[in-house]
Amino acid sequence: TQFVHPCLPFNSSSSRRTCCGCGRRCVVKNEPVLGFKAGSEERAELEKALKELKGKTEDIPCVVGDEHVWTKEIRYQVSPFNHSHKVAKFCYADKELLNKAILAAVDARREWDLKPVADRAQVLFKAADVISGPKRAEVLAKTMIGQGKTVVQAEIDAAAELIDFFRFNAKHAIELQHQQPLNSDGSTNTMLYRGLEPPRGAVCGDGGFVGAVAPFNFTAIGGNLAGTPALMGNVVLWKPSDTAMSASYAVYKILRESGLPPNIVQFVPADGPVFGDTITASEHLAGINFTGSVPTFKRLWKQVAQNLDIYRNFPRVAGECGGKNFHFVHKSADIHSVAMGTIRSAFEYGGQKCSACSRMYVPDTLWPQIKKEMLDVHKQIRVGDPVEDFSTFFSAVIDQKSFARIEKWLDHAKSSPNLAVVAGGNCDDKKGYFVEPTIIETKDPEDSIMKEEIFGPVLTVYVYPEDRYRDVLRLIDNTSPYALTGAVFAQDKSVVAEAARALRNAAGNYYVNDKSTGSIVAQQPFGGSRASGTNDKPGGPHYVLRWTSPQVVKETHVPLTEWKYPYMG
Repeated sequence: TQFVHPCLPFNSSSSRRTCCGCGRRCVVKNEPVLGFKAGSEERAELEKALKELKGKTEDIPCVVGDEHVWTKEIRYQVSPFNHSHKVAKFCYADKELLNKAILAAVDARREWDLKPVADRAQVLFKAADVISGPKRAEVLAKTMIGQGKTVVQAEIDAAAELIDFFRFNAKHAIELQHQQPLNSDGSTNTMLYRGLEPPRGAVCGDGGFVGAVAPFNFTAIGGNLAGTPALMGNVVLWKPSDTAMSASYAVYKILRESGLPPNIVQFVPADGPVFGDTITASEHLAGINFTGSVPTFKRLWKQVAQNLDIYRNFPRVAGECGGKNFHFVHKSADIHSVAMGTIRSAFEYGGQKCSACSRMYVPDTLWPQIKKEMLDVHKQIRVGDPVEDFSTFFSAVIDQKSFARIEKWLDHAKSSPNLAVVAGGNCDDKKGYFVEPTIIETKDPEDSIMKEEIFGPVLTVYVYPEDRYRDVLRLIDNTSPYALTGAVFAQDKSVVAEAARALRNAAGNYYVNDKSTGSIVAQQPFGGSRASGTNDKPGGPHYVLRWTSPQVVKETHVPLTEWKYPYMG
């Protein structure tokens, strides 16, 4: 049982869990990560789902309200590890359809916002139960085939993390209603947690909308970007990633089947610039919830700023933009832990995690041993088809554009006198967009490969003189514009404390003797600042507050009978 309300009995024969909204604490636990071992029930179900999807193309329309709409601009999602397989056929919403979706959404906002939060939360609780149970294999299979994830990477994303987002955010929303100001003699005070406010010229049924722009690399992020603002009483236009279309549509359908009314979340695939131009030009824009690249986020932010005069309020803009994440190794570090943690952080899901380690700083005295251990593992890493071969450690990168970008970095490493390829360095896109796990040594700690995000299985190592670690800490803090994740490996507690001070602002998620990836909802709320984004920490209790516009109501019970103050007598 993952959700238990103390006021209500849990019926083990039903997947339905309810909440009365009484304010008593809702008990929610992290979803267990299944093992998918040979012979297990979950593995059999997943293999069946994968088999059913093999070679098939899913038709995915735009969905506005209950209307399924096809436009002339047809696109295809292809499987990264077999780009001859068209996973999904979908269409782009044009400007006219997007504006239609906006008007339909804002017209539905008022009634949705006035619903009790417990009713809205129930949609997410039910959706989490559905993903945890009957739809788990389907969502995982679509994430594996469409986004190139291995079994475990799909499980921790499209099942565990998405379920946790839905359950914990619903819990936080319910508990937020009971965070109330103090009362005083003769009056009571109430905090109302409304959705983001209506736009200029709004009338009775109108309201503002949130634009949700989702990335390809986590199915869970798309569900959270759209689901959390909706939970808090907002209406949403969800632009899923072209390369995560199949899994995103599955999540959208689950939300609708779990009780989400039409027009609360509009499912509108679209060309990025067309979507951005349209939502920022609308007077109804109330907020943007974004995960993606820095240039795209900057473009949206600038468009909002240029259009401020048409909005009634300042739109709420939240964004997460990736990182250039580090592993710092001190001479006192556990060598085996460093090697294993770095292999996982740098190469799981082909380095296509916002938190993936892509720069590493190692003392010269430890590098020979760490290098040997990492190379021993490197020889064993299998890169291939995650569906046909469950022993695959990671698969192809997401698409041709990503492949070409990574290939340029590999060419840079091979041609630069400051860089040496220690392992890997090759790529092939004949069948899928495959890139070898690559380890590079650099003589220059400020080479561009140590500064810029690559988003692929490429790790660059700078070997420093053991006694110069303080200089390296300053270097880490100042080299890259990002500040998302980072890890310090050291057994010397004084060095751990020293590094924490030096790197206080270098990462929003900071790890000690652990890899820079693997944040878990409610355990390590995620996000960073600087070029990494607005650090709103989805996965934590404060994230839901980002999508509300609170109103304080004071009700006085004793009439005021005198205008003079006592000191005036």
